[in-house]
Amino acid sequence: MRNRLVIGTRGSALALWQAKYVAKEIETAFSNLSVDLQIFKTKGDHILDRPLAEIGGKGLFTKELEVALLAGEIDLAVHSLKDMPTEFPEGLVLAATPRRADIRDCLVTRIGDTLTPKVVGTASLRRMALGQRRLPDATFKSIRGNVETRVNKLFAQGDERCDAVILANAGLQRLALTQNREDVAFLPMNPEVFIPAAGQGALAIECREADAELRTLLDHLNDPFTRICITAERSFLAGVEGSCRVPVGAYATNDGENIRLKCFVSSVCGQQYLDEIVVGKDAERLGREAAQTILGRGGREILDAL
Repeated sequence: MRNRLVIGTRGSALALWQAKYVAKEIETAFSNLSVDLQIFKTKGDHILDRPLAEIGGKGLFTKELEVALLAGEIDLAVHSLKDMPTEFPEGLVLAATPRRADIRDCLVTRIGDTLTPKVVGTASLRRMALGQRRLPDATFKSIRGNVETRVNKLFAQGDERCDAVILANAGLQRLALTQNREDVAFLPMNPEVFIPAAGQGALAIECREADAELRTLLDHLNDPFTRICITAERSFLAGVEGSCRVPVGAYATNDGENIRLKCFVSSVCGQQYLDEIVVGKDAERLGREAAQTILGRGGREILDAL
C-alpha cells in the first residue's frame, strides 16, 4: 500500500480549506499515509471579468485538475460538488462525498443596512432568478472572485459597490467569516423558498476509475445520507440538462426511508418559475422523474427560451 497521496486543488482560501479538510480526514483514518497538496489555477480563476455562463459554465473550475489526474500528476482532486458537471470525463469517478455542510444560500449585507437592498451581487443565474422573485425592486449584477472578494464588494466604491451579496453559507462558515466579520450581517435563507444548487454544501473527491486501492480507501470518507441526497439532486440536474447557464436548483432530504426532492426551473428574471416536490426511495430514479415532470409542465419551454 502506498504511503503518500497528492491532492490537487485550486488556490483560493476556500478550496485550500476543503483540500486540507480532506487531507486531515485521510491522515486521521490512515496513520501510515501522508498527504500533500498541489495547487492549480483553472480557467475559472483566470477569467474574472465575465459571468460564468458566458465562458463555459460548470467545468471551468475542474478541467485543469482532471487533466492532472488523468496524467497521473496527482492522486485525487477535491472540488465543491456544485461546480461539477453531471458527467465525469472518461476514466474519472466521484470516489467520495463526505458529510455535507450547510446547504443554504446566505444574504450578506453591511451592518445596519435594511433588508431591502438596491443593488445585489451574485455570480449565479439561479441566485439571480430567485433573488428577483424575493427582492423585485432590487437590481442584480454579476460579480466574480473568491468569497472574501465578493463580501468586500459591500465596501467598494462607485459601480463596484453592492448593497448585498448572495453566497453559499457553507463557504462562509468554512472560512469562519460568520464568526470573524463584525462589519457585515449574515442572513441564511430558507431552502424551501431559496432552493440551493444541486450538491451545494457538499465536497466532491475525484480520482481515477482504475485506482481500485485508492477508491477503497476513499470510501471511508463517504457519508451515505449525503450521497443519497446529492444523487437525487444531480439526477434532476442531468435530466433538465442544467448548468451555470440556466437557473435551476434542487434540494433533497433523506429521513432514512424516503427521499424528498424539491426542485425548480426558472427564467433569468424569475417571472417564469416552476417548482416540484417528489418523494420516493430510489435517488437516481426520483431525480429523473422530477425532471420529466417539471419539463412536461412547461419547464422545457422556459429553458429553451434562455
